[in-house]
Amino acid sequence: MTRPSADAGASDAEIIQLIQAFIGAQTGETPPEIVRLHRASLGKSRENWSLDAVWGGDASGPEPLIVRRDPEGGLVDTDRELEFNLLRALEPSGLPVPKVRWLDATGEWLGRPSLVMRRLAGESDYFVVNNDHLPLATRVSLAERFCDLLAAVHLVPWAQLGLGEILPDPGPGAAEAELARFEQVLRTDELRRYDEIEAILAWLRDHAPRSEPTVLVHADFKPGNVLLADGEITALLDWELAHLGDRHEDLGWVTQPLREREHLIAGAWERDQLLQRYADATGFDVDEDALHWWQTFATFRTLVMQVSGLRAYVEDRSDKAYRPTQKVLSTGMRQITKGSAA
Repeated sequence: MTRPSADAGASDAEIIQLIQAFIGAQTGETPPEIVRLHRASLGKSRENWSLDAVWGGDASGPEPLIVRRDPEGGLVDTDRELEFNLLRALEPSGLPVPKVRWLDATGEWLGRPSLVMRRLAGESDYFVVNNDHLPLATRVSLAERFCDLLAAVHLVPWAQLGLGEILPDPGPGAAEAELARFEQVLRTDELRRYDEIEAILAWLRDHAPRSEPTVLVHADFKPGNVLLADGEITALLDWELAHLGDRHEDLGWVTQPLREREHLIAGAWERDQLLQRYADATGFDVDEDALHWWQTFATFRTLVMQVSGLRAYVEDRSDKAYRPTQKVLSTGMRQITKGSAA
């Protein structure tokens, strides 16, 4: 029997058939009935299908699941097997991470590399801390809890959980390692060179800080990757970029100028308040020079992702033409021409 296609034009019935065959192969049992299939989103890096699996004879009710699959083209390439193994290792950590169920590492069953995980309750809102429909006290409380969650990520005993067997430890050279990683992506995907990107890259090379101690870095920490239900945090999602490295990387990402509206509240939850709460929660000092470097790196990384998005569009792997914008280019140039972020 010919397996149905999993391309973008596949019908819901074909997608259901693929998922059922995949789950059946993983469990060795009669696959569940798939109901309420919904393409939850087409993110900038992954495709997501929401569904409920109804197992025969299971009185506990349907199992809520998410199928997370690589798109044909995205802003950054990541590894589903690594993400799967990381999430599994983090299950006993106490962090609100989704439980992973099955992995299609090669895309043999679902067309492209995919993982299936338990779907948790809640909704995400990129700009919830600046949602004027919520009382200011509520928004500040949320911002504080987001900060506490980031601190909890950095306090994870990664060596005890075996993350060193999954992720390389760059040691004091975390900045150089991440810079080299994204410079390679830039050189692979660029269709032309931008003077601003070259200047930002040169500055980053010349000012890379040393790092200690090594922590687990989420690398895309934002309210848009946090699920909230009745005002409570239920999940931290999108671990595809996570790695071992410098705590200032996540701090630079959340305090960079491009993301202030996601993380800060003017006059109520400013940069210094976030950094002080983080320091109190972790016991880690914040090095202002290192923070400034990682804020600049965050802008560089955004530009590289835009470069990759444009190549994906040109090669007909994406239907949206991302490209380096003047806003991001200008932000990066301002970063390298000012002193410490203090």
